[in-house]
Amino acid sequence: MDAGLPVVTMTASTHMQEKLSCLGIRNELDLILHLPIRYEDETHLFPISDAPQGQVVQVEGVIIHNEVVIRPRRQLVCQVEDRSGILVMRFLNFYGSQIKTYAVGKRVRLLGEIRSGFFGAEMVHPKCRIVRESESLADTLTPVYPTTAGLTQKILSKLIGQILQDAQRKQHLTETLPEQIIKKYRLASFQASVLCLHNPPSDVSIDALQTRTHPAWQRIKFDELLAQQLSMRLHYRQRRSHSAPVLPQKNQLAKKFLQQLAFKLTAAQIKVSAEISRDLAAVHPMQRLLQGDVGSGKTIVAALAALQAIESGFQAAIMAPTEILAEQHFQKLSAWFELLGIRVVWLSGSQKKKQRQAALDDIALGNAQLAVGTHALFQEQVIFHQLGLVIIDEQHRFGVHQRLALRMKGAQANMVPHQLMMSATPIPRTLSMSYFADLDVSIIDELPPGRAPIVTKLIAENRRNEIIARIQHACHQGKQVYWVCPLIEESETLQLKTAMEAHDSLSRIFPDLNVGLVHGRLSTQEKTEVMTSFKRGTIQLLVATTVIEVGVDVPNASLMVIENAERMGLSQLHQLRGRVGRGSEASICILMFQQPLSDIARQRLKIIFEQSDGFEIARRDLQLRGPGEFLGARQSGVPMLRFADLEQDGQLLTAAQSVADEMLNEYPDLAQRHIQRWLGEKTEYLRV
Repeated sequence: MDAGLPVVTMTASTHMQEKLSCLGIRNELDLILHLPIRYEDETHLFPISDAPQGQVVQVEGVIIHNEVVIRPRRQLVCQVEDRSGILVMRFLNFYGSQIKTYAVGKRVRLLGEIRSGFFGAEMVHPKCRIVRESESLADTLTPVYPTTAGLTQKILSKLIGQILQDAQRKQHLTETLPEQIIKKYRLASFQASVLCLHNPPSDVSIDALQTRTHPAWQRIKFDELLAQQLSMRLHYRQRRSHSAPVLPQKNQLAKKFLQQLAFKLTAAQIKVSAEISRDLAAVHPMQRLLQGDVGSGKTIVAALAALQAIESGFQAAIMAPTEILAEQHFQKLSAWFELLGIRVVWLSGSQKKKQRQAALDDIALGNAQLAVGTHALFQEQVIFHQLGLVIIDEQHRFGVHQRLALRMKGAQANMVPHQLMMSATPIPRTLSMSYFADLDVSIIDELPPGRAPIVTKLIAENRRNEIIARIQHACHQGKQVYWVCPLIEESETLQLKTAMEAHDSLSRIFPDLNVGLVHGRLSTQEKTEVMTSFKRGTIQLLVATTVIEVGVDVPNASLMVIENAERMGLSQLHQLRGRVGRGSEASICILMFQQPLSDIARQRLKIIFEQSDGFEIARRDLQLRGPGEFLGARQSGVPMLRFADLEQDGQLLTAAQSVADEMLNEYPDLAQRHIQRWLGEKTEYLRV
């Protein structure tokens, strides 16, 4: 099935092969599935005077005037005349050779948008070619392909046309879906769809092709979604064929743990804890994603899962992406678990050698039943005595290989540990169905009672004095305040400089307040000291970079100011806002922005101002940005969709989801062929 590139490319230069490779084209099938991004209608000619403005049209005429003008910049201006009128053709960027090519007397065919300009009706940078009088028109719409520098539309069309016209290559177009599925979902055939998209007849609705609602596009998108579902379900099944330690629910430790808490679990926490508990008691490894909005109480659910593993004689490990979050988990879990006689150790990259060695020894000997840390947990020298459960917080921050490395720490005697991944970035339903179809998903869909709502305010930078007054008022009432510095992705040094400048400035403005500073460059001990002082209330105003984005819990902090909020993404703004409102009193989050705002920044700020539900924010974020950033490091292993759109194609995704299991059960050979067609070598990605 994976034939080499067609003859024309094999005899072409290595340079051409490299160009094709840049587009992801390595074989004939890749060429067939290199589908147009749009279409041009060259099947119809408009008289110049009747051609509608504001849409792409084709006209033809003779050049009657040609000159290079400089107003305000150098440009080539030609007048084109037909029997009905005159049109100006204008090129802002042009080669000297074009002045000769478009000489007076030449007949040209132009494709472009007519607008009213300085010179009258004009086309700017139209697609233009010299034609003979009465030259025939195209009889199909003209496809426009994604391309790269040095690879023309003409070359791509020729290569694709060669394959589609060669009878011997028809095996690329054979059907991979059973007849009854095609009938049930009223799908066009694969061959007819591919041929239509590469050579659409002139009577096909160009709008249906451009918006990808045409039945041929629907079939292609369904096939792509189905390949993704098949591959992920297959990996899900393969993982379930492995063995895992059986960790039955004994409940003695859980009962003691819940008795010491000052609050009761929510119904949602009880529900997801039961789902996780059932998985831990099974013979195959749990692979579950626990989702919950900011402040929904995921840590307690993780603690209950860890207790079930520990009570069964196994160790648990919790990995977090930052030292601040990992240390927060360590302090919270130590306080809870030491009362139950459970030893918790901490492991991070910045530990002193002696402390680190003591922690490593305790983990290896089994003296420590729970290990908490950063990515330091999966390094080579860390050896677990008997690892039964791996919990990964903010799982999207870790790469596939990092998660696998930690999981393999517990692989022994053909057994792999259970894995629970947690995310406080809610994942929209369609994204979860598509890119997380290889996981079981649990959702904590309610917040603990007694949480005060957070009021969000948008305030421009030039009203900074009002914000200063609010901080003064809050601190004098005994409340605490976060001042979050802008995200500067290009330079960590620049971000650090901004934070230090903000700290100096605010210390001068508030000489009566204790102003603290926390950022990523501080040592673990320094961060801990600052955060402990803030929790105890000895620091009233904390200047911070986005290191406080997740996990930090100070109930007395009721005001947050986020500087240059327009630079941050929606999920990050939502996460940061969740650091206040953790007590019973109303809290305020001020998003300070600099004008002018870009369109996307304006949309983001509007959404975060209007919405407090993390799932709705995530859904809107998906519409704005697409899936890439939600997936984080996971995308290195998941095939990204080229044609389907999760917002538009929800129904196709639902259908693909139900067809996937049917094909794996009833038509395994066709399922494999379908995966091979769409994913090829990309199928070995989902080991974690």
